[in-house]
Amino acid sequence: MKNAYVIEYLNENEFRKKERSVKKYNMLAYKKMMFDYYPAFRDGEFKGVVVSKNTKDNIIKYELKLPTDEIFSKVHGDIVLHYTVYVNQKIVMLDTISPEDILNEGHQRELTTYKGVMVSKSHADKDIFKINLLNMIEK
Repeated sequence: MKNAYVIEYLNENEFRKKERSVKKYNMLAYKKMMFDYYPAFRDGEFKGVVVSKNTKDNIIKYELKLPTDEIFSKVHGDIVLHYTVYVNQKIVMLDTISPEDILNEGHQRELTTYKGVMVSKSHADKDIFKINLLNMIEK
């Protein structure tokens, strides 16, 4: 253990809900988080794009795009892990996972899928339309 960063949560309950949703609907992204990214964070290896930096307090915010099915990305957006590194305190703060709306909805109730893509119950027609449109474009 060289650096031994500690992983903490901005809001553990909310984060875990989104994490379980990712596990349920995108196992590849979940496995990458659990077995590649979290252990790397603990070792002080931070992946993703730096979105802001506070050099005075040595705080860096990151966004890490998780592996996402192409059609899911086009319908709902990429699955992105948002986290903050407090270098002086050796803390990695897991902030949230986006797209939050579909992940929260996926945790609250069983979502249906259409042609292999999660469909929101609140705007199912719009999602199905996008999926059909994308499938037509690909042909």
